[in-house]
Amino acid sequence: MATSQTYLVGGAVRDHLLGLEVHERDYVVVGSTPQALLAQGYTQVGKDFPVFLHPYSKEEYALARTERKAGQGYKGFEVHATPDVTLEDDLLRRDLTINAIAQAEDGQLIDPYGGQQDIKAKLLRHVSEAFSEDPLRVLRAARFAAHLHHLGFVIATETKALLVSITHSGELSTLAKERVWIETQKALNSQSPWVYFEVLEACGALQELMPSIAELLTRRPKALSTLKLLSEAKTSVAVRLTGLLYQLNKIQIEDLAAQIKIPNAPKYLALATSNHQRQLRAYAELNAAQKHQLLSNLGLIRNTELLDDLITLCQAITQSQEPLFGWQSPKQEMLDDLTKIDHVKPAQLIAQGLSGKMLGEALKLAQIQAL
Repeated sequence: MATSQTYLVGGAVRDHLLGLEVHERDYVVVGSTPQALLAQGYTQVGKDFPVFLHPYSKEEYALARTERKAGQGYKGFEVHATPDVTLEDDLLRRDLTINAIAQAEDGQLIDPYGGQQDIKAKLLRHVSEAFSEDPLRVLRAARFAAHLHHLGFVIATETKALLVSITHSGELSTLAKERVWIETQKALNSQSPWVYFEVLEACGALQELMPSIAELLTRRPKALSTLKLLSEAKTSVAVRLTGLLYQLNKIQIEDLAAQIKIPNAPKYLALATSNHQRQLRAYAELNAAQKHQLLSNLGLIRNTELLDDLITLCQAITQSQEPLFGWQSPKQEMLDDLTKIDHVKPAQLIAQGLSGKMLGEALKLAQIQAL
């Protein structure tokens, strides 16, 4: 591999130039072969893709490659990776110019497509017309718009036009549901996750991929306000997603979860908040039976794990929907009530000869009386 050259590429170079923390490093190797890398102890990732893991750092090293559209969807490409593929060829296949900058081992930057200029101009611009061949890039462009919004980045006009063109092509339907969730999850982790949904709505992709959210944003222009509030603090993906989904009904949430493969934990939090946030926000006004029913429906009697997330969501919902309403968190009252319920022991009722359904009904009544 004496004639091969290795370059740092993509996000690590971009984030360093932006002054952001670099989380992972990817490399491209020019002028080499799979056999040469394997001989040095690298491990190939997958059978048909020229990406290898370094024997010690486990960082990704990809052979320089080109791609040719050969079918539908983001997987419909023929990959060509031989020693004659140049660095410029490899960078040309990338999505955005800010992601198509390489750094040589001596620190020199190789930027054939104007990535540094676009960083200065705060533009997210496609590298070439090949951008439109991959439907996944609609989601990636929206995600980077969310990731860099706080720095003032916007999507270039000509790139916005390509997002619309890809959407109209019908190829978004070829995206794997799991892949849509992965990109959405990454966007929700960004500083400005609402921008992701705004970009997808503007190009029509939201209607194709998440129709219930598209309908919600049409019906409620301020539907993203709770998500914006939650994004100001360090909140989880599940809480941020729920800051949008609580405005949907049970069927819509379950349909969306199936459409983009939302995991069970965020889906459950969204369902719980959608079904019960009004009662939660009025907890102090409920009678003992209503409180018991709510705590039971939320599963808090057995496990208080969701309580903090629910309180955070109720605070943000009230602040976004009723900013003049001074809401007092019922967390301590709920914890006190859960302690009262916990003090009611089934053994006392079993000693009275109760069992089965009668035991369950008596236990519930005793817990309500304790409240």
